[in-house]
Amino acid sequence: MSNTPLADRDLAALVPEWLDWSQVSELLGVTPGKVRTMIRDHELAAAVSEPGAGPRVPADFIQDGLVVKGLPGLLTLLHDHRFDDRECIAWLFTDDDLPGRPIDALRENRGSEVKRRAQVLEY
Repeated sequence: MSNTPLADRDLAALVPEWLDWSQVSELLGVTPGKVRTMIRDHELAAAVSEPGAGPRVPADFIQDGLVVKGLPGLLTLLHDHRFDDRECIAWLFTDDDLPGRPIDALRENRGSEVKRRAQVLEY
C-alpha cells in the first residue's frame, strides 16, 4: 500500500485518459449542465489532474454510453467516509488492496468486492 495520502497522489499519472465536461455530456447524451449536476450529486467525480487544466472526469467512468454500473453508489460511500472527489479518483485508480484497480473491478461488474473494501476504509 502506498504511504502517499490519496489527496497528494499524482492523478495525471494514475488516470490514463481524462474527459472535459463537454466530452462527457456528448458520450452520455446529456447537457454539460447535467454533467455538472451529476458531479455535484456524486454520480460522477471530477478533479484537476494537472496545473492549468480545468476539472475533468476520468474516461474510465463512462462505459458504453453510460456511467459505469455501481460508480454513483461507490462515490456516495466514499464521500460518506469524507473523501473529496480528488481522493475518490485516486482511490479508484490505485492498485493497493484489490487484485487490480477498483475502477477495473467496477468496469468488469465486480462492484460488490469494491464496495466491501470501501466500507472498511478508515476515516
